[in-house]
Parts: sequence; C-alpha cells; structure tokens
Amino acid sequence: MDGSPAADIAMKRQERPQEQPPENHQEQPLSRQDKVQDVLNEARMLVLGAQVLVGFQYNAVFHPGFERLSEGAKWLIVGSLAGMLLVVALVMSSAPFHRIAERGRDTRRLQSHVSRLMAVALAPFAVAIGLDLYTVSERLLGPAGAGTLGGAATAAALALWYAAGMLGRQPKPEEDRMPDDDTSLKDRIEHMLTELRVVLPGAQALLGFQFTAMLTDSFERMAEPLKLVHLGSLCAMALAVVLLMAPAPFHRIAAGGRMTARVNRFGVNALITAMVPLALGMAGDFYVVLALVGHSEGLALAGAAVLLAMFAVLWFAVPLLARR
Repeated sequence: MDGSPAADIAMKRQERPQEQPPENHQEQPLSRQDKVQDVLNEARMLVLGAQVLVGFQYNAVFHPGFERLSEGAKWLIVGSLAGMLLVVALVMSSAPFHRIAERGRDTRRLQSHVSRLMAVALAPFAVAIGLDLYTVSERLLGPAGAGTLGGAATAAALALWYAAGMLGRQPKPEEDRMPDDDTSLKDRIEHMLTELRVVLPGAQALLGFQFTAMLTDSFERMAEPLKLVHLGSLCAMALAVVLLMAPAPFHRIAAGGRMTARVNRFGVNALITAMVPLALGMAGDFYVVLALVGHSEGLALAGAAVLLAMFAVLWFAVPLLARR
C-alpha cells in the first residue's frame, strides 16, 4: 500500500467484519436449566401477588370494619382465604417436588409439573379477587353492584390468564422433547435459592400479620385458647422464616460465597424443614379465623385439619410418590 489516506480507509474497510443482516428470530432456544429457572421465577411472581390477598384476608377478621360486614360477606372472605391458601399450597409445592422427587435435577417432568401447578392455581386466584372486591364494595354499591364488580374482575383475570394464552398457544418445539441434561452444582444452588424466594414472601407476609393482630382490640376480646393458638402459629411461622433465611448467611459465612455441595445440602434441608412449621402456622391461624366467624370449634378443627392434609399431600406425599 502507498500509505495514502484513501489506502488507509480501504484497509480499514477490509479489516472491519462484515455486518450480518438482522435475523428475525421469533424465539430463542433455551437449555433445560434456563427453562426451569424461568418457571420458578414465574412461580415466585404468583406467590408475590398471592401474599397480598392472603395477608388482607387474615388481617380482615381482626379489623374493626369486619364486624360491619354482612354475614354473607364475612363467609365470602373465609372462602376467599381458603382459595388463596390453596393457591399458596399449589405454587409452593414446586420447591419440595424439585428437591424430593427430582433430587434437585432440572427435568422436563419438573418443568411440566410446575407449569400445571400454576395453571391450576390461577383459577382460585381469579375467583378470590372477585370475592374480595365484592366484600369491600358491598356496603358502597349494594349486593348487585358489588356482584357485578367482583364478577367483572374475575372474568377479566380469567380472560388475561387463560384465554389470552390459549389463543396465542404454539406447538411445543422439538427441544422440549430432548432428553434431560445433567444439572450442575451451580444450577442446583441457584435454583435452590430461587425456590427459597418462592416460599419466603408468603411466610413473611403472614408473620407480619400475626405480629400486628396481637395488638388489635379484636385480639384482646378473643378467648384465651384462641390467643394461645394464634401465638403458637406465630412461633411456627417465625421458625419457618428463620429456616428459609438461614441458607443465605450460611452461603456467605461458611462457604465464603462459593458454590459447594455443603451449601446445597444445607439449603435443601432448611427449605424442606421450613415447610413443616409453615404449614402448621397457616393451619393454626385458619383455625382461629373459622372459630371467630363460625363460632364453632368443630368447624374450625375440621377446616384446619383439611388444610393440613392438603399441605401434607401437596408438599410431601406427592413428591415422595413421584420419587419412587
């Protein structure tokens, strides 16, 4: 080359990589680990939304305005609370299923199982939104107006959560039928931490409600046995929160932030153990709510027993059977 400016420009053009035309990809292939991480993140979003309603429904019974509601509206709140506890039980069951049934491996069965759980959980979630809107607006709009508002909210939720997805549904790509890859220790720990974030928000919201409820006038008027049940539920929920938060400091203090098998084992054990006091805490306060609204110890015991059985089946029995 002669070293002229024109030659320099020509040389730079030759050295510059050829620009490729933009590709119009409609979807990007993902690994099994990425898909499992995505579905766990979506489960976490569902729990974050559910915790708001669950906290409201538990707290409503202790609020002064609860006594001004009609008897039907009170029972609608109880029914809405039962539906949202079903939502929480379904979504949180993804964590024990992953750890017990799949032993922490990222599998197609896990991805499908969690997706089905969320699909089922969205229906009672939509109904609970409508019921809660009815109860808070009945005194303002009357039964007909409140029913219209609640029904419209439920219909909108069902349309956006189910109809929109069904209309835009596409056939499963070939990669979904590929065999499962081995899951690295790094992915196991990252997914374990995500599962802790799925379970922890609901426990934190209920623990905050339980502390606040003990400072209300309604709590002071409760019978002594109900106060003790509530206190026991509070202690169980506090233990669950402590267990769910334990893997984070263990990861930092014991392992210095490194990804080790001991960190994974400690986190999994803390997560599974925490599900027991979590179930007891929610069932205990459901007993209190039923006793206050229904004025029947038998009804309250039956409701709490059904709730505990639901937790036991979804969180332990189903994963253990799937593991076998």
